[in-house]
Amino acid sequence: MQQITSAQKQIIQTAIVALLLIGCVAVLLPFTGTLMFAVVICVTTAPLRDQLLKLCRGRSHLAALVMSLLLVVLLVAPLALLSGTLAEGVESALRYLRPMLESGLSADPPKWLSEFPVIGSSIETYWHKLAASREEMNSLLRQLIDPTRKMALATVSILGQGLLQLMLVIFFVFFIFRDSEKYAAAMRNGAHKLAGNLGERMLKLAEGTVTGVMIGIVGTAAAQAVVAMIGYAIAGVPGVAMLTFTTFIFSMIPVIGATLIWLGAALWLYDSGQTGWAIFMLLWGMFGISSVDNFVKPILISRTSSLPLLLIVVGIFGGVLVFGFIGLFLGPMLLALGQVLIREWLALTEYEESPSI
Repeated sequence: MQQITSAQKQIIQTAIVALLLIGCVAVLLPFTGTLMFAVVICVTTAPLRDQLLKLCRGRSHLAALVMSLLLVVLLVAPLALLSGTLAEGVESALRYLRPMLESGLSADPPKWLSEFPVIGSSIETYWHKLAASREEMNSLLRQLIDPTRKMALATVSILGQGLLQLMLVIFFVFFIFRDSEKYAAAMRNGAHKLAGNLGERMLKLAEGTVTGVMIGIVGTAAAQAVVAMIGYAIAGVPGVAMLTFTTFIFSMIPVIGATLIWLGAALWLYDSGQTGWAIFMLLWGMFGISSVDNFVKPILISRTSSLPLLLIVVGIFGGVLVFGFIGLFLGPMLLALGQVLIREWLALTEYEESPSI
């Protein structure tokens, strides 16, 4: 019987390890986003963990349980409430628009709409045309209602899926939070074995970048909530405290952001007959609340991490397009690590090409 040589044995061992790693990746792939988001939460809340450990007298199980319950209260409960409220709002809006399909428009448009600068006369002409032609008006309303209903229902569905994912994130947070010291030590040892001092530096850089992005997201959401609170108070929208908190939560969601909240407030004002305040709320939302995200977030992240502002902006938008929500953190972090590798390679190349004495 022919014996297996050492080279063949090494090939077989390598193949077994490779297959094992592929199997592990395949199993964890559906949970990659939620698992990484849980890691982000644990990294950015490390100071809070230290305080909880002191309060719990070093009992990591109890500290992890308290942290998980805090996340449920601060994130899951408000999101569940908002999902239900938004679903009810969609049905209410459809009930409000349905009579327009049955009775049609009034003969003349609202006075404020006719007096709108530049385009007021064109709007009035088109309004009279719609009022005279029932068929054309119904066609227009259906074109507006169907996409709006689909978009609103899709938003509710996304919020529901996000709620389930958030529960899974909190489940992961409990175990990572409980054994964070073991995981941190393993990461440091692995980084040192892979790249020595450079690996440890890159690990610290990744931690700093993730923390900076989280500070940028939460800080921007807080700034948008404050600006929104001022607008709600000026316009006289009821439930300012609840709307402010809702704006803070929704501001962390990419693309949609706080638009759903301040736009809903503007629609409520218009439905209440306060047309002027509705226009004010609309302008305040577009040029005040939503514009905060474009300026405050990159500045906060650049001040709390070593990444240049340009790379942060590119990393945030590119990361979201490629990875989804978790790309907010992955994009800047990958660019930061790539920047370090390129600098190290350029420094090494310069050192090798310099003439020896």
